[in-house]
Amino acid sequence: MADWIKEEMKLKKGHGWRARPGYRIFVADRGAVRFDIPQSWILELGENSTKFYDAAPPDDNCRLEVSYLRLPPIDWSGLPLRQLVEDTIKDDHRNPTVQGKMHELKRPDLEMCWTEMVFTDPVLKREARSRICIARGSNILPIITMDFWPEDAGRLNPVWNEVLRSLQVGHYIEDPTRGPLLQ
Repeated sequence: MADWIKEEMKLKKGHGWRARPGYRIFVADRGAVRFDIPQSWILELGENSTKFYDAAPPDDNCRLEVSYLRLPPIDWSGLPLRQLVEDTIKDDHRNPTVQGKMHELKRPDLEMCWTEMVFTDPVLKREARSRICIARGSNILPIITMDFWPEDAGRLNPVWNEVLRSLQVGHYIEDPTRGPLLQ
């Protein structure tokens, strides 16, 4: 994901892209990872990830970040996502103090596991929250995190839910101006 090319294209009439009202579609690498994000959020391309902010930094109160790995084509069922999430939290440099319930979801094309943790923001020295989701499908492993203040949880829960609901991996799009084929 380190080399980015930003290209704006006009969508063809009758294209197949659909997002819920108030959301837009984010697609990485022609469909390796796809999900919906609020229309007004600001996108920032990084060397190893893509970040979305609810406002321009430093006025933001939430950062959602996604990166992904391409996995070799072997059977990964012996490596539970729950363990990957737990190991990621153990290695988190922010030293989380509380971990929430593990949420696991299996769909025909995708499995995911996520939890929430509490940590102290190193700059502002106040309690913050972080959610981490690791998913797996089509030999793609997306890692999605969302950092926010506790008082914003109610406003941001629908965003998190929509990201996870709309998450697709390995659904490659031949022509991005046409989008996915609708049956």
